Amino acid sequence: MDISKKWVVYVLLCADGTLYTGVTTDPERRLEQHNSGIASKYTRARRPVQMIHQEAGHSRGTALSREAAIKKMPRFGKLCLIGRKDAKSDKACKRPR
Repeated sequence: MDISKKWVVYVLLCADGTLYTGVTTDPERRLEQHNSGIASKYTRARRPVQMIHQEAGHSRGTALSREAAIKKMPRFGKLCLIGRKDAKSDKACKRPR
């Protein structure tokens, strides 16, 4: 693999409404893999999935660190990250001051 490739951190919305976070160098290929059932055990049972967020330009190490940080966020934090408001909450996404 070409080490100059930039890594992308992505968030998927699964058919059951859950969110999945991962990293890749080719988001289109990875989305196809998720939807064909060969990318991850988690998304295999929750198809179809759609990519709702991408953060490009990472090195492999920073992409993996960012993925871990996003996975630690509560659902509401992830929805704020991608610019959505949780339908079950009237909270607005606010940044800390």
